[in-house]
Amino acid sequence: MINDRLTSDRVIRTALPAEVADVVALHARARATYYPDGLPQDGTDWSANWRSALTRPDGRVLCVVEGGRIVGLASFRVPEDTPADTVKLFQFHVDPDHWRHGVGSALHRACVEEWQADGRRTAVLDVHVDNVRAQGFYRRQGWVPEPAGPGDHHLRMRFVLPGE
Repeated sequence: MINDRLTSDRVIRTALPAEVADVVALHARARATYYPDGLPQDGTDWSANWRSALTRPDGRVLCVVEGGRIVGLASFRVPEDTPADTVKLFQFHVDPDHWRHGVGSALHRACVEEWQADGRRTAVLDVHVDNVRAQGFYRRQGWVPEPAGPGDHHLRMRFVLPGE
């Protein structure tokens, strides 16, 4: 299990429940970039959702910290309706001010290492259809899109973890 990873002035570690406000703020900044009309107000309590993710015994939230500030997040677990060797990446966000600085790639590598250590063989995610920037990032990391149905708001992508 990865507890802390240090690369130069960047630390990748498990996010703490006490950091929920910083996590929610980063999540909102990142999501705002792919909603041209502003974030949808659908009644979701993101503070409660993230608090749950941060305290779940069956899930993980990794964060990237630079200069004492969280600049990247990844939340994942094995959902009840999937095989035990498949993990779902529920959230993956990088602060827009840190795009194209290697934060996302480093965070993705840390996730892959964690998944391999946990014996996972496949990862899945759902990415918003309008978030072409994220789709490009995932494709560069080796994720493959699955066919989408008409009217789908999300694209399902699959990643086969490298073997030993």
